[in-house]
Amino acid sequence: MNLSEQLSVTAKNYPHKSAYIFQGEKTSYLELEGAVTKFASQLKALGYQRGDHIALVAGNSPHYIISLYGALRIGAVIIPVNPMYTPQELSYILNNGDVKAVITMDVLVEKFEAIKDKLPQINHYIVCETTSEMATTEEQSFPGEMKSFTNMVREGSPILDAPELNEEDVALILYTSGTTGTPKGAMLTHKNLYSNAKDTADYLAINGEDLVIAALPMFHVFCLTVALNAPLMNGGTIIILPKFSPTSVFKVAKDHKATIFFGVPTMYNYLLQSSEGHENDFSNIRLCISGGAAMPVTLLKEFEKVFQVIVSEGYGLSEASPVTCFNPLDRQRKPGSIGCNIVNVKNKVVDEFGEEVEVGEVGELICKGPHIMKGYYKMPEETAVALKDGWLYTGDMARMDDEGYFYIVDRKKDMILVGGYNVYPREIEEVLHQHPNVLEAAVIGIPDPNVGEAVVCYVVTNDHSLTEEALIEFCSANLAKYKVPSKIEFLDELPKNTTGKILRKSLRENIANK
Repeated sequence: MNLSEQLSVTAKNYPHKSAYIFQGEKTSYLELEGAVTKFASQLKALGYQRGDHIALVAGNSPHYIISLYGALRIGAVIIPVNPMYTPQELSYILNNGDVKAVITMDVLVEKFEAIKDKLPQINHYIVCETTSEMATTEEQSFPGEMKSFTNMVREGSPILDAPELNEEDVALILYTSGTTGTPKGAMLTHKNLYSNAKDTADYLAINGEDLVIAALPMFHVFCLTVALNAPLMNGGTIIILPKFSPTSVFKVAKDHKATIFFGVPTMYNYLLQSSEGHENDFSNIRLCISGGAAMPVTLLKEFEKVFQVIVSEGYGLSEASPVTCFNPLDRQRKPGSIGCNIVNVKNKVVDEFGEEVEVGEVGELICKGPHIMKGYYKMPEETAVALKDGWLYTGDMARMDDEGYFYIVDRKKDMILVGGYNVYPREIEEVLHQHPNVLEAAVIGIPDPNVGEAVVCYVVTNDHSLTEEALIEFCSANLAKYKVPSKIEFLDELPKNTTGKILRKSLRENIANK
């Protein structure tokens, strides 16, 4: 079984149920299945076949779902790309990924035209019309290799002779965000994607009664698996938001009586700080899941208090399709923990020799299961470092308690070495978040001739009278001396990527350029 086949099964079981809601319009599973088949037939008519690489450079919309499942149906390999990338970033991924066709939005055409000469291998640009809310644009003609997405779906055949797919075939190549260097393409197979979507849906009990808010970007694997593929497994309904905003989340949660919200900590912070939210807006939400980055415990508890919901943290990474852990729903949720193994997945904490450490000790988190990537595209050396004896080495430092709950301590590469002591940025950030006037905080290490590295903090505050001295004093009362920041800088906002993850690399570059 694969995602495309599963959609056909779901459409047969729930033909008239809403698969998604977009800008107030509902689309049934039967209608979605038909659009996917027609789009797939047109891709095939253009000459695309099993194994061809197709980039999907678009925002959250029905186009995205139809394109994704249509390409998968003919066995093509989809490469999701952030539509906010610069032409240079796009050029690197499209060339490195050996992309033959691009599915994108009309508002991005100029960006592609600017780099057209650098992409001689691209045969077609399939353009999704977005300027009039999915309206048909019959009068619009695209020059040369440009194709209209709307016309392709309209003119496609409702019958498709689809190829038989092997579960070990690559279905998706997900390029890492590139926050620490050149992006690497994680190759995820049909088995990887299907198993993780099914196991996530089963673990979180996502069913046909659920209405899931998809506010995370669909090009990111967190949204792709938990807010898109998982709901489509069992007949759930996806409420598609073109982009995240507290106003839109509160509105659709209330208007459609949404039951599940997935977000990153930054989203929860924005929702909490918004003046528009009311606890009744989330009255039908049965499940709030946070992932993508560690959620400060103070933020988690305050959000739960205000909105009267339970927030459960999970953990995943692109190379694992992505989910490996969730806080369980059938027993205690532990604040600060990423939870336990989901079904069919095993996690453990190991030392530098790959040996499992004692309960409570810090080591590197590694994981194993049917969701682990095949490897990095065209990068055998990097693959050998990440995959050893079937285990994926995550690069995250963690510990496990005696009940099997895991806790992320920090990224291995973000650890700061102060005078021979290991300092984990998250521990300091947790303390800073306890200060009533700190909205956001990020900690990095910088070279220091005396102690090896010094601790530097960047803080966003709601009180501009707050001083560096006052915050350092606050930290001194709550941290060992070697963990206390040597410097604190105030910013209007922290640099983040499109999924809300704080870019420590940008902060380090800020220091280096001074």
